[in-house]
Amino acid sequence: MGRLQELFAPETVAVVGATDRDGAVGRAILENLAADFEGEVVPVNPNRDAVLELECYPDVSSAPPVDLSVIVVPPSIVLEAIRESAEAGVENVVVITAGFSETGGEGAARERELREIAAEYDLNLVGPNSLGVMSTGVGLNATFGPENALEGSVSFMSQSGAFITAVLDWANEQGIGFRDVVSLGNKAVLDEADFIREWGESPDTDVVIGYLEGIDGGAEFVETTREVTAETPVVLVKSGRTDAGAKAASSHTGAIAGTERAYEAGLEQAGVLRARSVQELFDYARALSGLPAPDADGVAVVTNAGGPGVLTTDAVGDSSLEMASFTDETIDALAEAMPEEANVYNPIDVIGDADLERFDEALDIALGDPNVGAAVVVSAPTAVLRYDELAEAVISRHTEHEKPVVTCLMGGDRARAAEISLREFGVPNYFDPARAVSGLDALARYRRIRERSVDAPATFDVDRERAREVLARAESRTDNRLGVEAMDLLEAYGIPTPTGEIVDDPDEAVSVAESIEGEVVLKIVSPDISHKSDIGGVKVGVSDDEVYDAYEDVVARARNYQPDATIIGVQVQEMVDLEASTETIVGMNRDPQFGPLLLFGLGGIFVEILEDTSIRVAPIGEGAAREMVDEIRAAPLLRGARGREPADVEGVVETIQRLSQLVTDFPAILELDVNPLVAGPDGVQAIDLRLTVDTEEL
Repeated sequence: MGRLQELFAPETVAVVGATDRDGAVGRAILENLAADFEGEVVPVNPNRDAVLELECYPDVSSAPPVDLSVIVVPPSIVLEAIRESAEAGVENVVVITAGFSETGGEGAARERELREIAAEYDLNLVGPNSLGVMSTGVGLNATFGPENALEGSVSFMSQSGAFITAVLDWANEQGIGFRDVVSLGNKAVLDEADFIREWGESPDTDVVIGYLEGIDGGAEFVETTREVTAETPVVLVKSGRTDAGAKAASSHTGAIAGTERAYEAGLEQAGVLRARSVQELFDYARALSGLPAPDADGVAVVTNAGGPGVLTTDAVGDSSLEMASFTDETIDALAEAMPEEANVYNPIDVIGDADLERFDEALDIALGDPNVGAAVVVSAPTAVLRYDELAEAVISRHTEHEKPVVTCLMGGDRARAAEISLREFGVPNYFDPARAVSGLDALARYRRIRERSVDAPATFDVDRERAREVLARAESRTDNRLGVEAMDLLEAYGIPTPTGEIVDDPDEAVSVAESIEGEVVLKIVSPDISHKSDIGGVKVGVSDDEVYDAYEDVVARARNYQPDATIIGVQVQEMVDLEASTETIVGMNRDPQFGPLLLFGLGGIFVEILEDTSIRVAPIGEGAAREMVDEIRAAPLLRGARGREPADVEGVVETIQRLSQLVTDFPAILELDVNPLVAGPDGVQAIDLRLTVDTEEL
């Protein structure tokens, strides 16, 4: 394990603020530690000689050498207690006390100082405002919760202490065990990435699960968790879904992406299995901690009840799995073994009078089929079938075939007795067939996570200095926004743009148009007018003799629409053939948690109406850029659907990567839209641009 080993396996724990006063948190923690902890418990309180018959010390420095300090003193003296522990050589600290950043003002200032002390002494600090930590490996319960955890191989973290107490109460009833449990509290020092890294290195943790309300260091989280999920599954429930971030954004990308989609992208790239509910969180954990991943997506369903069998089949259809197609040999073997009334196709219905032998034989034959990667055994209670015997048969076949099997033994007491036997061999039982399939689905999804490869971002030869000069133009803008006048930025990063210039005089417009072969496009250039087409600020297919009047018209329309708008000029641009092309959008919104969030999708005027987009956290490589293109519903248009000539998809993939490099190189870019990026048979071209710059970051 890593640097947090002593946090979960200390030999001596000090409770700073220990007391024997009824109802006090300091007493509850001391009692929980004294109950099962294999090491020494040291109460620290200058006003006591003994607490709960344990010798009490006035300070940590007076006590025997301490590995972990649990601090539960008033907020006003927490910092003093942390420093005192650090001076005594303690490296691991859990701060139970609340009254820090969650209270604002003075508490936030106190938490900043807490971080400074932790950094000064290089402390592993959990909290503040934490319920505490547990580790069943050494009987450690350094919390003030009412329940200790059962032993198991699942490690669990939560931003909510109340959530932990509720989960442990429920999990004990369900027979679900844990290895380590951490209440993250305010995450002033140690956060979710630290514990995921630690548990990923631990041979005692098979699955990491968690409840999170937010992720502060999104980029580090993605990098750390991606490495861990290559070997250890991570399942998270993320609460606090909101569209507030989208409402606050000014660009197309920002409006579409929003905070929730940032989490979706970040968690997916990190290899996290995201659960939609607490029940699903533990359904996934039970399957992942006890079963091997299926080597194929085909599922066999064996049941003695037609209705539940159909429900199971529907659930498979709703998942990423599929109902297995049996080989002819499997069907023949089932037909020979089963009565005529039975269904030998998938789902296998052994019918209601099936005894143990028939059920067992059907499962054995199904698991022997090469197209079957996993099985679901679904049973309703009958007088001719004992669940405890069926459980033994399932365990035997699961072990023999080395394929994951989950059960849905429906009922009450009969099922509970069998469930205990199944649990000992890692086979989870679910009352609902949909939950059983969901557990298998998590196994298959995790297999795909382990199989996928993540390529390193490409590094293109670009002109960073030219790009910096273009971005610096925003310093003269009150709103820090740039538009098509900054097209040089794209050219500096090798993103193709049409020939054109921005002019502020109709005669200049004519001159530029005459230097461009064919008809041209005229667009008003104003940082105050976002939707130029809506106000008539764009003229398409303008011939040389129409340019003068078209210039005057777009300027007049802009003035009428917004008299106080700043008008930089009019862009005269080479005409691009849109009929043979597809308009797409490539953009970026800098998310406060995850950093640069890339967006690709169907562009033009439909971007916010259809919202056909894909999202990734930058930087990304070619594989992720290609996935972004393939994921949108309009992808067939790019590949030549219904007789259309295929667009230059490789050019689109490269453009996404170049934009990824641009926004990674320049954290000053807060939002950026290339809309449309026109993708045609002969290449791609960025037609329009809009971005917002944080000039203080330049």
